[in-house]
Amino acid sequence: MESAGVKWKHSVLYLAFIYSILYFLHTNFLLLDNRPPRPKKWPQLPLRFRHDGTFKILQVADMHFGTGLLTRCRDVLPSHFPYCSDLNTTRFLQNMIQLENPDFIAFTGDNIFGSSTGDAAESLLQAFGPVIHSGIPWAAVLGNHDQESTMTREELMSFISLMDYSVSQINPPSEDLVDVNGGMMHIDGFGNYNLSVYGAPGSPLANTSIFNLFFLDSGDREIVQGIRTYGWIKESQLHWLRSISQGLQGKNEDVNHITETLPVAPSPALAFFHIPIPEVRELYYQNIIGQFREGVACSSVNSGVLKTMISIKDIKAVFIGHDHTNDFCGNLEGIWFCYGGGFGYHGYGRAGLPRRARVISAELRKGDKAWMGVERIKTWKRLDDEKLSKIDEQVLWELQP
Repeated sequence: MESAGVKWKHSVLYLAFIYSILYFLHTNFLLLDNRPPRPKKWPQLPLRFRHDGTFKILQVADMHFGTGLLTRCRDVLPSHFPYCSDLNTTRFLQNMIQLENPDFIAFTGDNIFGSSTGDAAESLLQAFGPVIHSGIPWAAVLGNHDQESTMTREELMSFISLMDYSVSQINPPSEDLVDVNGGMMHIDGFGNYNLSVYGAPGSPLANTSIFNLFFLDSGDREIVQGIRTYGWIKESQLHWLRSISQGLQGKNEDVNHITETLPVAPSPALAFFHIPIPEVRELYYQNIIGQFREGVACSSVNSGVLKTMISIKDIKAVFIGHDHTNDFCGNLEGIWFCYGGGFGYHGYGRAGLPRRARVISAELRKGDKAWMGVERIKTWKRLDDEKLSKIDEQVLWELQP
């Protein structure tokens, strides 16, 4: 039998344990509402080219973040599995930010793996933690797995838009949704918006938008004629895209006036969304840069995205995710479609195949005395190996004389 002294010690330890739990709950949860609200931290805006005439974007596709340390990796070598978790994804993002020092980071969907977390907000905060810590402006669209936890797609985009240094939008501002008759356009989805990038500081185009970034919600899952398929970009979204592109191209007259040149082509633009369009399948039979490792998982509905982009003439490249082991760029009627490659360790992959990220770099044309408009757009990928190896560098678009 235990002595009275031993029992007394156990009682004291038990009471101390209970007290510590109550204190933790009191300080971390019960007083949460008494904390003063903190305003959102904004990056330095507008987005603009650097003094050296470059603007660099890091694309992060398919992080599939779960809960952090306790979320195990998928499809890694057996020797790596015991030590692999969401923190490997976090470390990869930190390393990419440090190495590439991007001006902007674009997250192209499946940022969290909804079915692997019971708290979508907490998962988002952890997933985007490294970019928030860096203070770099960033934006995101949703994939087909983000909404599978505790938030709807609208709630997710609202939360993301309120996070520090995020320039994401739930949808376009009301002034961008006015149609030719003065009425308000309806737009499907959440996360359709445009971001403008301005010229280099001190240049004649410092206060002019010369490079545009379009973000579109490609949806998640839908039922078509009784058959389940992936989502697609709707006509209302394409209508908005045509409208906003037309307005931006109208501003090219201002660029021509400032630079005193002959009429120039529309300022180049890029597009970012998650689910590939059906035409990407055709690239299996064409020359590509990178690897076509798996079938293209797209919607059974072809809504005319490629046709629309060809008609508006300003989009030079599209950046997608969804199919994790595909990492190629291929050209469809003058527009490049590029996979980011699977970034996150909790998303599926292939054992022995390093996770990867894509980098996009836009470069300005050097005038006689200052930087002018965009001259070239390049891309390459980085592998999450010991050297963060750089592969498949290519020019996507170059201004023709």
